[in-house]
Amino acid sequence: LLQIESMTHYFGGLRAVNNFNLKIEPGQIRGLIGPNGAGKTTVFNLITGIYTPTEGKIIFDGKNIVGLQPYDIAALGLARTFQNLRLWRHMKVLEHVKLSCYSKIDYGLVGAFFGTAHRNRQEKQNEEFAYELLKLVGVSQFADYLVVNLPYGAQRRVELARALAVEPKILFLDEPTAGMNPEELLQMLEIVRKVHQKYGMAIFLIEHRMKVVMELCEIIQTLVFGEVIAEGNKDEIRNNPA
Repeated sequence: LLQIESMTHYFGGLRAVNNFNLKIEPGQIRGLIGPNGAGKTTVFNLITGIYTPTEGKIIFDGKNIVGLQPYDIAALGLARTFQNLRLWRHMKVLEHVKLSCYSKIDYGLVGAFFGTAHRNRQEKQNEEFAYELLKLVGVSQFADYLVVNLPYGAQRRVELARALAVEPKILFLDEPTAGMNPEELLQMLEIVRKVHQKYGMAIFLIEHRMKVVMELCEIIQTLVFGEVIAEGNKDEIRNNPA
């Protein structure tokens, strides 16, 4: 589903990622761990089009996506959440999720201006779909709230629902439990399991909490100073001295 070959990236004279290779199969859950500043989020940003790699190939579902815009990559079926919340604070929760249905809208400018039956039907379908996703992640009761008025853990779930609205083939989660208390962590762990079970999509996650990584991931990579120093299943990683 996703194959990365020799991906390298420089910021000026600083080599942030060096010779990064990755293969993700459909339905697989993979983890990326490492200390702060190792380059984990940079790897996500390179794959999702925020940065363009200095070198290397990124093949997603048979297509080379290097150089594509982030919204084009999302439309192909690669969605993500962010390490630091990227929500519009004064937009309603349901509107956040509906907005991610953009790639499925085909009623065009005429439909938008004149409120055609096709436009109304699509908007109704998108709203129902968005509400179902909010139910799935456990925040449907906040559908009409402004995001700014939600507790932190609920905002994290809204961001997850927004990513799911893209109907991705692969979901990137950048520290999905960051800042959560132990109870919220367990709830998010269960939500990710439920999402994976329901949709069967591949998941690639960055996480510092080893409980999450060890319980969810089939294969784990360890990144230090932009280089992979270890890769394997949870037992191999746990017992690797490096």
